[in-house]
Amino acid sequence: MDEKKLAIIATKGSLDWAYPPFILASTAAALGYESQIFFTFYGLQLLKKKLDLQVTPLGNPGMPMPMGMDKWFPVLGMTLPGMQGMMTGMMKKKMKDKGVASIEDLRDLCQEADVKLIACQMTVDLFDMDSSEFIDGIEYAGAAAFFEFAGESDICLYI
Repeated sequence: MDEKKLAIIATKGSLDWAYPPFILASTAAALGYESQIFFTFYGLQLLKKKLDLQVTPLGNPGMPMPMGMDKWFPVLGMTLPGMQGMMTGMMKKKMKDKGVASIEDLRDLCQEADVKLIACQMTVDLFDMDSSEFIDGIEYAGAAAFFEFAGESDICLYI
């Protein structure tokens, strides 16, 4: 029987959206899946050596808010200067307190498990990104190369 395959397209570069592709890919690899993550557009932020990922409650109505803020704090208040930094700090503290691995640790785990991390070459070129800003061990390819793998995958996720 052929090895099962998982293909993930990661398009978002915020702290809260960084976890799903790395958790799912590392879990799949542990279960014996051949796994690839194709990072495009803002998802490329997840491959940078120096991560400065933020989380914002604005436009994210499903985000649980501390102290029941979602019930009494006006949405417009989320646009106040410093709110994104405050929410990012609170989220990072909560994750640390609950023992959730960091994005860097999850990313390393993926690489150790032979998850192929692919940076979209078109997006790198489009945004004039410098490949020296990215971690070592990643590949650069276009969508066509990723589709060769994704077309044969058992599971394909868009995150």
